[in-house]
Amino acid sequence: MPREAPYLHIADDLRRRIRAGEWAPGQRLPSRAQLAADCKVGRNVTQRAMERLIVEGVLEGRAGSGTYVRSPRERLRMVRSRHREDRGGSPFRADMLEQGRRGSWDSHSQARVPAPESIAHRLAISPGDLCVRTDYEFLADGRPVQLSTSWEPMAITDGTPIVLPEMGPLAGAGVVERMRTIGVTIDVAVEVPRPARAVQAEANLLGIAVGDLLLRIERTYYDLEGRPVETADIILSDQVWEIAYEIPIDQPDI
Repeated sequence: MPREAPYLHIADDLRRRIRAGEWAPGQRLPSRAQLAADCKVGRNVTQRAMERLIVEGVLEGRAGSGTYVRSPRERLRMVRSRHREDRGGSPFRADMLEQGRRGSWDSHSQARVPAPESIAHRLAISPGDLCVRTDYEFLADGRPVQLSTSWEPMAITDGTPIVLPEMGPLAGAGVVERMRTIGVTIDVAVEVPRPARAVQAEANLLGIAVGDLLLRIERTYYDLEGRPVETADIILSDQVWEIAYEIPIDQPDI
């Protein structure tokens, strides 16, 4: 399993200390240099940790003043990051744990489902090629907060222990971890977010009204050769969630 980036450990520690009341909402945190000395890491590690918590909405930076604990927001913030899949187990459960919530889900998988034309196009296969379709209902503290429908080509997983995502030795693991066990290395994910309105079935599952605003994220995973190996439609209630993307910036060699 890949090692977790050091700054994520520091972000976890700062998040824990804020929840424990070490710094109250509106209070300024010590400087990055002070926190780096306290945590026994370099300043760049502390800076990245604080930037991560700013992305999450836990902290806010004020120009010329410092970094402060942000007042609680009404909507939850979900951070989409390349590190989501590197933390072991389920990325959704890790997301919820960061927010002090218990993440769980219900799922139903069907094997040998012919790929509809739109899904076949996203997976670079022929319409009608066989896939495993899995429908998910994700819950935070028992409350439905997210829906997802995932498609995986059976040409990749058939005959392996991971053919059904929620059964076998890797049940409950993320797509990246599951695929890695059969020699498929996922190199990149592409996400296309689109606004939508809830239809009756979605409203019933999410506990919202028909016509309420949703965010649909069309996500596709690609392996090292650029082959699509999984695609999913993720549905979130705009009343509950806002999405933030953490985009790493490569630093030039000096």
